[in-house]
Formats: sequence, C-alpha cells, structure tokens
Amino acid sequence: MAANRLHVTSGQVVALRLVDVAYGIDLQRAEELWARRAAGASARSRLGATPAKAVSFGVPPLALELGQVPITVEGREVAAAASVRLYDFGVAAFALRVPAQETDWAGFTQLVNGVDAAIGPASESPVWHALLRKLRELLAEALDRPSTALLQEDYLLAMVDALDPPMRAEEVMAGVDLVPLLSGETRELSEGARRDLLRHRFSYYPDDLVVLTWDRALILEPRRETDVADVLEMANAQLLEMRTYDEMLDEELPRMRALVEAARNRTSMLAARRYSRLAQRLHTLVGEVTELTERVDNALQVTEDVYLARVYAAAMELFRVGSVSAAVDRKLAIIRDTYTALHGEAAGARAELLEIAIVVLIAVDIALSLVKP
Repeated sequence: MAANRLHVTSGQVVALRLVDVAYGIDLQRAEELWARRAAGASARSRLGATPAKAVSFGVPPLALELGQVPITVEGREVAAAASVRLYDFGVAAFALRVPAQETDWAGFTQLVNGVDAAIGPASESPVWHALLRKLRELLAEALDRPSTALLQEDYLLAMVDALDPPMRAEEVMAGVDLVPLLSGETRELSEGARRDLLRHRFSYYPDDLVVLTWDRALILEPRRETDVADVLEMANAQLLEMRTYDEMLDEELPRMRALVEAARNRTSMLAARRYSRLAQRLHTLVGEVTELTERVDNALQVTEDVYLARVYAAAMELFRVGSVSAAVDRKLAIIRDTYTALHGEAAGARAELLEIAIVVLIAVDIALSLVKP
C-alpha cells in the first residue's frame, strides 16, 4: 500500500531531554516535597505490561506530571503534556508529548521532524530550561550535591497506536518509507545508509514494530504499552550517567597528576602525611564512582522477557554505553594504581622518618653519655 494512503489514527511524538541534575536524588523526599508544593500527579514507575519477575528496577524511578506546555511547531502553537521521571542516581528525564491523530503518514513524519526542530537538541527552545528551573525550585531539598555542569541527552520517540488500514510489521517495513522519519533528512539517502538506519528493528507480535536509531525510534504498538519507550529512556539515562563520570574523571586525572608531582617535589618531614591525605582523597573518589556505576549498571534488570531484553541490549549497544563504561573503568584503574603507589610512598616516607628518628635518638644518647662526668 502506498504511504500516502496510510493514516495514523492515533499516536504521539515524545521528545525526551535527560539532564544530570545531582550526585543523587532522594526519591522519597522528592515525592513528599512534590505532594506538598505542587498540584501534579506522582507515581513510582514500573513497566506496565511486563511481569515484575521478568524486568525490575533497582530503585523504581519517580514519575511527576508537570502539566501542559505550549510549544511552537512549524509556525503553529500546540499543547504538549510535560512530565519528568527522576532516577535515584541523579538523572531527571523530562518528556514532552505531542498528540498525533487522523493524519496521513507524510503528515506524521512532518510532525515528528517539526517537533525535533522546535525542541530537539539543535533548537534553542527555552521550554526545557523552564521545566528544569521549576523542578529545582520545588525539589531542591531532595537533590544531593546538585550538578553545576549540566550534561544532557536527547531522544525522540515516534509512537503509533493505530493505523488505518491496520498493517503488519513486515508490511510497514516493505510498503512505507521510514527513512525520512527516522533520519530527519529530506534528501534521499544511499542504499548503505538506509540499511544501517533500518538495521535495528524488532517485532514480537505480527502487528508491533520497533526501529531504533542513535537519536530516534519508531514504536508501533497497537496495545498502547509503554515498556519499550521506558526501556529506551532508561538506556539513555545510563548513557548520560556514564558520560558524567567519564567527564568527571577526565577533569580529575590532570588534577591528580599535578597534586602527585607537587607532593613528590616537596621534601619535608610531613611528606608521609601529604601522601596519605592525597591517597585518601583518591580512594574516596574511586569508592564514590564505583558505587554510582554499580547503581547505574543495576538500575534495570531484564531477565525473562526475551523480546524486551533484545531491545534493551540493542539500545545499549547502539548508544555505546559499554564503550563509555569501559573508558570509565580504565580511568578508575589509573586512579587505583596511583592510590596504591601513593600508599606505598606514604608507608616508605613514614619508615624513613622513623629511621631518622631512631638515628637521632641514638646520636643524642651517645652525646649525653660523652658529656657525663
């Protein structure tokens, strides 16, 4: 069937903006503050259609409704439903949902690209800043060590609930050109680029479909389940946190080298103490980052739901979460080795100081014995 005869009778475009807002978030405190200071709804999230034993959150995130937000899409104002999901490891995942009803496929594609242009990563829309400012004002007391450098991730979901006429997944792949929607490009792409763009596609039932790309996804879900969208949000949250730790360690390594050189270039009786203080600082840093990376790694466990596990694994690979995590591990290993070396040097400096003290005491004892009548 030609794409111009295909209609999206129900769907939505969801723009995600994930922000690292703090070292950690006290979700219980945040829920209490939200109930007292705001009128929006809140809930602790879990995947709706997936059995709890198949998929589980390490700590279920807190979902908050932020109300309607006006945005301008291709010259016209539309109302987007705003919400945020808070993760205990410090990420706030904002979402703006723009409804799509009774439009042909070309119109749906145009809406997806229009939303991306209006509030996507390349736009200067103030809407995200306003939502973040509102969140910080209301929940400041629940944020542990708020971030000053705000790292962000963006993702766009094109979600289709119903097609007219209904189509199976293979019919959509064969009869509808998904490239303009998934790439945002108006020019025709090469055959190789098209294959790469459509490579990560999944179906469980004959009438559902998920196609993943680096910054967008198409989700055809007639049962209106949101589990796939939730898993993609979690993968983006894990990527953001790993990037945060990677950049933090990038800043720490030159500072660590400078401190080590400064400690070694100074000779004094307090060298052992300086080495010990620096080693303790590095040990604390390693402990904090290791704890946080373990929390992020265990944030979502997919066990028995094979389909959702495949989607999640593909997203983690596509977003290169493993590569960023490996870079964090390498830098942590460098800091651990430095800590071990400093600990050894501190022990050596203390032993040297002790030897000097013994020699001085012996010399004093000999001197006193010589001056006695």
